[in-house]
Amino acid sequence: MNHSMTTGSKVLSRGFHGLLLILVAMLLSACEKPVQESVQRGFRGTGMVQIYSPSTVEENAEKNTPPFALPAGDPSGPKASQVYKNVKLLGDLSVGQFTRLMVSMTTWVAPTEGCTYCHNPVNFAEDTKYTKVVARRMIEMTRHINKDWQPHVSTTGVTCHTCHRGQAIPQEIWFKANHQPYGSNFMGDKAGQNEPSKVVNLSSLPNDPFTPFLLGKENIRVGATTALPAGNVQSIKQAEWTYGLMTHMSTSLGVNCTYCHNTQSFTNWKGNPPQRVTAWYGIRMARDLNLAYMEPLTDTFPAHRKGETGDVAKVNCATCHQGAYKPLNGAKMAKDFPELGGQADAAPTTVAAK
Repeated sequence: MNHSMTTGSKVLSRGFHGLLLILVAMLLSACEKPVQESVQRGFRGTGMVQIYSPSTVEENAEKNTPPFALPAGDPSGPKASQVYKNVKLLGDLSVGQFTRLMVSMTTWVAPTEGCTYCHNPVNFAEDTKYTKVVARRMIEMTRHINKDWQPHVSTTGVTCHTCHRGQAIPQEIWFKANHQPYGSNFMGDKAGQNEPSKVVNLSSLPNDPFTPFLLGKENIRVGATTALPAGNVQSIKQAEWTYGLMTHMSTSLGVNCTYCHNTQSFTNWKGNPPQRVTAWYGIRMARDLNLAYMEPLTDTFPAHRKGETGDVAKVNCATCHQGAYKPLNGAKMAKDFPELGGQADAAPTTVAAK
């Protein structure tokens, strides 16, 4: 009897351990890193390699597919300002061109809500809805980007769809963050460090790297490269803000550091890929848009559209890029909408980086 029980116990034990091994193997296989591929972008031995995940590229492909562009409107006929009331922008377009743009904007921004997202259906001329006031200003901003920021957007340009992707509120926006969301402690102001923020991939970096650079004009700098200061007086906090911003940019574009930097010297501009200059302009463009177009709309937006500190939504790299090294993988949407400042055949303005 005892022998039989012992044998049975051994069988059960072996079965349990076998099942445990199977479960462990399943867990380990589920945690296995996805297949990574690399592309050499510089001289061999310099570390200028882009590493990417094919599965991630595939996942981002759908949301970075440009929408179908309606045929161009007939430029002949009466102007929109002659037919419709309270047309403060786009009044120089023909009715056909104007209608085509309005239909496109509805598809880009409010496909579910339709025209009534911005307009009072009883009186389209009214400015009673804040969304109409904001939309008018966003058209001006889009024109400004396409005409004045070609050092960053080139002739590819942007449209409303670049940011909105069929959503009334762009998926990627940012607000000023509370530096101490869980209250103060004996350490004093933590400046947003060690907070579980997705902005910096849940790292210990400050949870708001945007306010210093995309609103303010803090220098994007890291610590000294020598044991002694040697003239470099950048603080550790500036370096942490910088790394936070760089983490955001890398994630937003779906690239690693060598997309813009030469690994021989991250601080030296010599020998860097041209994308670094493009990114330099991009940072300044985002700051310009936030200060000139978004912040002035603070009183226009209702409270439920503002952040925890009462500020309006603002743009960063992810707002347009959304995981692609070029928004919509470089689709030139703006050429189909010259009324938004798109210039398909114009050469990009060249401005020396400073």
